[in-house]
Amino acid sequence: MPPVFRFAPSPNGFLHLGHAYSALLNFDRARQTGGRLLLRIEDIDAARCRPDYETAIYEDLAWLGIAWETPVRRQSEHLADYHAALEKLSALRLLYPAFESRAEIAKLVAAREAGGPWPRDPDGAPLYPGDAKSLSADERTRLIASGVPYALRLDMAAACRRAAGLSWNELGEGPDGERGIVPARPEAWGDVILGRKETPTSYHLSVVVDDALQGVSEIVRGQDLFYATSVHRLLQVLLGLPEPAYRHHRLIRDEAGRKLSKSSRSTGLRELRAAGVTPAVIRQLVGLG
Repeated sequence: MPPVFRFAPSPNGFLHLGHAYSALLNFDRARQTGGRLLLRIEDIDAARCRPDYETAIYEDLAWLGIAWETPVRRQSEHLADYHAALEKLSALRLLYPAFESRAEIAKLVAAREAGGPWPRDPDGAPLYPGDAKSLSADERTRLIASGVPYALRLDMAAACRRAAGLSWNELGEGPDGERGIVPARPEAWGDVILGRKETPTSYHLSVVVDDALQGVSEIVRGQDLFYATSVHRLLQVLLGLPEPAYRHHRLIRDEAGRKLSKSSRSTGLRELRAAGVTPAVIRQLVGLG
């Protein structure tokens, strides 16, 4: 079977040089290995994703000379797949609803930090500090029936007991030079959100479900997602999904050393194209020339 690669942007802004680097790496790997390249549109965030951004993704990638297989998978069209995964985790008694708002969680963290530093995940966000896991089944049912918004969280301790000793094969390089077999530490993320009342998925859940359904065998993506791989490996084992190889790559940064964002107009592909920059120069700018 030929290897399968994917580029999976979110249509919540215009692509920049960092996206170009990742897309070109996937395209080049597919050509070098005789593999397939898929394009996936990760549009589960209905509040931020826009059709014009999606159209721009197709235009920018085609301008770069990147070809991909069709049809394109759009996550918003496959919510049933993610709901099924949540149902499987629920049947394993690994999910619980948490009813605190973001503001309430911030207050809980502040109260706990009065007694010392509160633990944070690899991205710097505080671990979930609430007590929703200890609510009775009757109380959960009452709150849900009353229409209170909630997030579905993974009981990380219980999940890790079911899937101990996880690792992944790193073909690229982590932020600290990690290569080869890397131990996974999903517990560092605490009880992550896997879905919400209004949206039956999250990034962590949808990405592992999509990669499995699409047969992705090598995931080429930025080092900013290196530590999230621990959560993804955990979910793959819990859901009985295949294990891909991972190839994390360096990030393209601005003059101040910051990771590029979609608001970085000076590095936006549309702006660069309008200024007369060619695809060949883009390759040189990201170190692939």
